[in-house]
Amino acid sequence: MTALETVQNELARYEHPFFTFSARDTDNGVELCIRSANPNVHSPGYRITFAERDLKSTQFPWTFQKLLYDCLTDYIVELFTKSPMTGNR
Repeated sequence: MTALETVQNELARYEHPFFTFSARDTDNGVELCIRSANPNVHSPGYRITFAERDLKSTQFPWTFQKLLYDCLTDYIVELFTKSPMTGNR
């Protein structure tokens, strides 16, 4: 199984009503992209790259889930259109 197939197989275990997930090969590993499923949300996707060593780990399913959940949290915060911390009041 290729590195991309490993990530795609893991992604197939997840479904969310507000986000879509995809993966692609890069020079540094496999890039996971999270995007809003809402077409009215105009925001770039959130991306993280899994290195080859991560993909070969016996802990990969757990690591994948932890990183996916962490990335979702970060992505949600990045989607704020108004926030006191961004200077938009």
